[in-house]
Amino acid sequence: MHAQVSPRPPTHPQATGGMASPKWPEGHPRRKQILLVLCLSLLAGVIDNTVLNTALPTLARVLHAGTSSLQWIVDGYTLCFAALLIPAGALGDRYGRRRSLIGGLVVFALGSLAASFAPNAGVLIADRVLMGLGAAFVMPATLSILNAVFPPRERAQAIAAWSAVAGVGIIIGPTLGGLLLAQFWWGSVFLVNVPIVVIALAGVLWVVPETAEPGRCSLDVIGTLLVAGALVAMVDAIIEAPSRGWTGLGTLGEVAVGLGALAIFVWWELRVESPLIDLRIFSSRAFSAASGSITVTFFALFGSLFVFTQYLQLVHGYSPLSAGVRALPFAFATGVMSPLSPVLAKRLGNRAVISAGLALMGLGLLDLSTAQVATGYPALALAVAIMGAGMGLVMAPASSTIMTTVPAHQASAGSAVNDTIREVGGTLGVAIVGSLAAAIYRSRLSTKLAAHHTPGFVAHVATSSIAAADAIGKSIGGARGGEIVQAARATFTTAMALGMRVAGGIAVAAALAAIAVIPRVRPARGATVPTHVELVATGSPA
Repeated sequence: MHAQVSPRPPTHPQATGGMASPKWPEGHPRRKQILLVLCLSLLAGVIDNTVLNTALPTLARVLHAGTSSLQWIVDGYTLCFAALLIPAGALGDRYGRRRSLIGGLVVFALGSLAASFAPNAGVLIADRVLMGLGAAFVMPATLSILNAVFPPRERAQAIAAWSAVAGVGIIIGPTLGGLLLAQFWWGSVFLVNVPIVVIALAGVLWVVPETAEPGRCSLDVIGTLLVAGALVAMVDAIIEAPSRGWTGLGTLGEVAVGLGALAIFVWWELRVESPLIDLRIFSSRAFSAASGSITVTFFALFGSLFVFTQYLQLVHGYSPLSAGVRALPFAFATGVMSPLSPVLAKRLGNRAVISAGLALMGLGLLDLSTAQVATGYPALALAVAIMGAGMGLVMAPASSTIMTTVPAHQASAGSAVNDTIREVGGTLGVAIVGSLAAAIYRSRLSTKLAAHHTPGFVAHVATSSIAAADAIGKSIGGARGGEIVQAARATFTTAMALGMRVAGGIAVAAALAAIAVIPRVRPARGATVPTHVELVATGSPA
């Protein structure tokens, strides 16, 4: 931690991430097998990020978890993941990306095994944090190794395949979760990670080479603590706001602490000799716009999934498996558009493709926000398919822009930035959309139940979550119980619609911003990688 602090000259970093690796200028001879192993390693973490969504109503019932606990079960993983991605990527650059990948997979498997037998919500949250720690070392290693073993002419398509696995894995999770819950106990949604990790580990040991240059410099411990503290404070403030009050002293205090820590982090990173990531890279409009696009995409996706899976099961009454299957149009649309997006970017430019993807994401969410208690499935399927197509358009060109802009020796850290903004966006999506929906649900259902003179204890339980309302309404039975269930379903649908509109509005606004901010640069005829790197390397003003 002996970092020398001194202002550095405001020069543009040399972006060599788009160059060929000096070890394999024509690409690693086994790069296709390596890509397969890296995608499998990625799949374990991505699936786990969403397999839980289908299980949320089950966990609410079995572990007696309220909305806040459910949010922390989801965000305990993503928050640890997001907070440690950049330092984990930096450690991979310094001490070995292959080592980082192997160690991360082992920790992730151990966390998954512990989570599958957690006795209560508190222990499950702790186990999810351990899983996030392991995944934080896996994700940046996969993309940085990919970047090193593929030559520039093939890199865009390889990143497109990587992005397609990430996108499809996100929505396969709920379907797989539903299948497991239909056949086994709730812990199986975590235990399923173990065989996937074992196969991935065997593949890594067999075919994946070391691509880092170990021992470059020490880890920025102060920067790590600052960014982790900032994220924890802000996410906790948002999740607990419905119970503490949005203007409560605790909420505002945590937000202030988080923003203050983030500001100090930026100041420190611009002056420390060995930063986690050279923040001057954000002076590139292409890099910043690509990062923002990914953040918004995952904000909208994770926020909407959190409420939508509960809507399918607790409002429409689908089983976990049926609910997961009904989310498949998203996966199909993402799988179709992900490989097409680099081709479209080559013809039309990244600005047009990324903006169109964000716009589709927003329109799909706004369409989904019109859902009612009795809305038929075809209308829901169309909305989620539009969202999936939008995500498929955004991910590959945005990820490729990020990886071709960062310096080559910071490939893992650059990959970590790419992964961090995904997880920060997803974490904030669950926290903000979930908290807004919870606040609206609690307020409006309390009013409805009070008007019907519902006993205080029953009202208190019913307003804690729609799963609790469904359970207590069915236990009371008769007309009175039915009224409670119907009121909870209608109120939750209204609350979900508001959260969807917020997420959709942010996505549409981001699409308009992308048109204005992303440089209008089209790749030269025959090029296969984005040329945004030239904007930084030549010192073009941002």
